[in-house]
Amino acid sequence: MNQSEPSASPEAAAPGEPVAAAQAAASTTTTLEVAEANPLRDPRDKRLPRVAGPSVLVLFGVTGDLSRRKLLPAIYDLGNRGLLPPGFSLVGFARRDWASQDFAKITHDAVKEHARTPFREEVWKQICEGLHFVPGSFDDDGAFDALAMVLKEIDETRGTGGNYAFYTSTPPKFFPVIIEQLKRTGLHKPPPGAWRRVVIEKPFGHDLESAKELNRIVDSAFRPDSVFRIDHYLGKETVQNILALRFANTLWEPIWNRGYVDHVQITMAEDIGVGTRAGYYDGIGAARDVIQNHLLQLMALVAMEDPTAFGASALRREKEKVLEAIKLPADLETSTAIGQYTEGWQGGVPVPGFLEEEGIPPDSRTETYAAVKLEIANRRWAGVPFYLRTGKRLGRRMTEVAVVFQRAPHLPFSKTDTEILGQNALVIRVQPDEGITVRFGSKVPGTAMEVRDVNMDFAYGEAFLESSPEAYERLLLDVLIGDPPLFPHQREVELQWSIIDPIEKLWAESGRRPEGYAAGTGGPASADAMMARDGRAWRRL
Repeated sequence: MNQSEPSASPEAAAPGEPVAAAQAAASTTTTLEVAEANPLRDPRDKRLPRVAGPSVLVLFGVTGDLSRRKLLPAIYDLGNRGLLPPGFSLVGFARRDWASQDFAKITHDAVKEHARTPFREEVWKQICEGLHFVPGSFDDDGAFDALAMVLKEIDETRGTGGNYAFYTSTPPKFFPVIIEQLKRTGLHKPPPGAWRRVVIEKPFGHDLESAKELNRIVDSAFRPDSVFRIDHYLGKETVQNILALRFANTLWEPIWNRGYVDHVQITMAEDIGVGTRAGYYDGIGAARDVIQNHLLQLMALVAMEDPTAFGASALRREKEKVLEAIKLPADLETSTAIGQYTEGWQGGVPVPGFLEEEGIPPDSRTETYAAVKLEIANRRWAGVPFYLRTGKRLGRRMTEVAVVFQRAPHLPFSKTDTEILGQNALVIRVQPDEGITVRFGSKVPGTAMEVRDVNMDFAYGEAFLESSPEAYERLLLDVLIGDPPLFPHQREVELQWSIIDPIEKLWAESGRRPEGYAAGTGGPASADAMMARDGRAWRRL
């Protein structure tokens, strides 16, 4: 929770307690600095250590793939970096006939396989002492009664003070029943001086109306500043670096506008298919799964005005302004593209098409590729198109933001001198090979005046002699501390659905079927045609 937002409740003060202690110990840290703590600050900063206080994380759906591959390893990595208190406890809740020692073994194996930091026995022992498991289904009153008893025991034995974070790593259909169970048992209500928070994994609904209904259910149990809607892309170092790139440098901001920018491309390409997610993915599709959240959030960060501070409320205001100003093209039919991968080759291996994947109906109309052209109706971006695309089974895995600049108004070179010269571009690589590339024209060595595109590259792995934390490390720590700048607010979620809903409605009402594209290629031909109509082309995957 942003400390600059006043509240009279005891819960509002709780997230600041670790910061307040650091403030008292460091005379150089002012009240204003603490109130508007920069979310990009290194957690090891001696002036403002971001270490979680006494707390319990309750992980619903702990047997799922997300927990095993991301959440459990992230918890260990936080402990390994000294960012969890000795009394921190983790409670797993799932429909499995496990004892706590079984849960410890599962956690141990997940950590050994997927943790980013080296395995250390002393760290594991500390985490293991706080592990508990509660078996049961989400509609089982007895299981939630047992959960309440376990949490009370943890408070008494490990000094966690009634501070609980509930993480719903489950399919969205279970969100309401979990919230109702927390209300029934009173676990949503913190005692004086403590806090209770809930973490909601995306998707936040499947359209605008369902998002509003989900918010109504969550708000019936938790205060808005205790609700953390997690979009793991916002926890990635490179995404956060968009803010640093723009607002910590005078180099880019003067040309970050319609006077110099020709267009912006935002891409999230995956080289995998639906895999084990077929049951979830069918009927959802690429636009709802990725564009509605990840890509629109990236677009907002790229296009927003400079915030007055890096606190949650200031960042949220500027992102909301962008989302409110986004307008759909007049002709949605020609300004969008959808596709569905067919059989092909991926990495030299034959792979099946979407309709041949296990669990996918043979007549499914769900798109595995989606592209859309959007514009922003404000002074900075009027007339500059933003092209968003995402897809599965594409040529390679890549997420990037490419700001493509206008061509020079006059080139004093002959056509043969500049035949292969393209447009200047600033490319922010989110994953993999995190970094930034600047593309510009340079003279080819020799006696003739020949100009060719070259790249100037910055790579995180080379510039900083340490690995970046995983997104879930940062976001889990933010939840435990109560720091919300990187979590989308409900208003943002609703604005994002108001952009996607008309597109989904058009596709449904027109009976438009996704165009096939071979696995391992760059997507459907209609996406290329969409760009060609504007005299542009997608960046090569």
